[in-house]
Amino acid sequence: MPTLNQTEKQRIAEVLKRRHRALCDEIHSELERSGHQHYADLAGEVADAGDASVADMLVDQDIAIVRRQVEELTQVEAAQQRLMDDDFGTCEDCGADIGLPRLLAVPHATRCIACQEQHEKTYAHEANPKM
Repeated sequence: MPTLNQTEKQRIAEVLKRRHRALCDEIHSELERSGHQHYADLAGEVADAGDASVADMLVDQDIAIVRRQVEELTQVEAAQQRLMDDDFGTCEDCGADIGLPRLLAVPHATRCIACQEQHEKTYAHEANPKM
């Protein structure tokens, strides 16, 4: 059973709130920035294949950045909901305490460090695109 008291949960709630605010600001800024950077501006009016390729890559990179930020925002929001649960701070894989230092560093963590490392080793290939 996690040993998080109310004060520790309040600290984690504040970290989650700050991260939520920061992610919302980052997403807003990224979308606003990419909105001003139209594809035609990136590729040029008479684009050759190289210019078009670079423009495509930059657009894809912008999309990937926003996607990663939205994914983390979803995790933060889920952690804010779980914070009031009795089992908040318990590893979803092994049931051990995640620990306050880890939760303050990664407040949306759902695994202890050992299980997270194992998870990343096991599923690392899923993040790599295949052709």
